[in-house]
Parts: sequence; C-alpha cells; structure tokens
Amino acid sequence: MTDQDQVNERNVCLIIKGGRLTGRTLALAMRMFLAAGKKVTHHEPKRGKQSLKELSSDGSAKENIPISGDAIRAFERVAAKYEIDYAVRKDVSEDPPKYLVFFKSKDAKDMAAAFREFSAKQLCKSAQKPSILQTLQKMMAKVQNQPEQTQERSQEAAR
Repeated sequence: MTDQDQVNERNVCLIIKGGRLTGRTLALAMRMFLAAGKKVTHHEPKRGKQSLKELSSDGSAKENIPISGDAIRAFERVAAKYEIDYAVRKDVSEDPPKYLVFFKSKDAKDMAAAFREFSAKQLCKSAQKPSILQTLQKMMAKVQNQPEQTQERSQEAAR
C-alpha cells in the first residue's frame, strides 16, 4: 500500500451548516464527530458461559448434556479451554439436582472433544483419590479397635 492510499483511507468528509465558520466552530464539530464515532461500537458476540437467552439469540439449534452438580466447575474449565459457547441450567426435577449444559449445535465437534477430555479427567480423578468417606470409615474402625489402650494411657498420665 502506497502512502497516497493510506492518506486516502483517512479522509473524512464533515459538513457543517452555519453562517460563519470559525476555528472554534470547526473544533466543536470535530469533537462531536469523534464522540459519535466512539459511541458506535461493533457488537462482538459473547463467548463462553452465557445465559440461555443469549445463547439462543442467533436462532441456531441447541443441544444439551446432563452433568452432575459436583463436576460442573471442572466442566467449565474444559469448556473455556475449547472456547465453547454454552449455558448451564439447573434441573431441579431430580434428586439430587442435575445440571443441563446447553450448547450450539455448530459447536458439536468441539463439545464432543471437550466432553471426552472432561470424562477422562473425571475418571482419572476418581481412580487416583480414594473416597474420603471410605478413608474416614477405615479410621473409625481403627479407633474402635483401640479404645482400651487410650483409656489406660490417660489413667497412667493422670497418676
């Protein structure tokens, strides 16, 4: 692009209607023009997590996937990584309540990849960590087997 082309792209036509053109009038007109240009912004579509209304604003078809409540945070991290537009809705008709994740059908391939990664993470997490409830039950069983020893020790310490 030549210098002349760059100059031509920056030309602005400003029409002022009035009886007398002064420097002050021209400066005021330019300020008004620039202020109006700042107000006009290009509306970018929202990305990532959004409301169901915002998700369906463009009229595209939506699909959903049910997710349990304790895994919703982990899913949100994976969905952000894959830049998926989605909305979360709580389904209270079931006990415990489940969450429905709605997404646009055009994001179906990305959603499938994200859901595979999410499922793999959930399976690895459950395989690596033992259940807290099971650990607690084991500790309770150990404590129940040793109450006589602790009573003897406390009596010896009191003497």
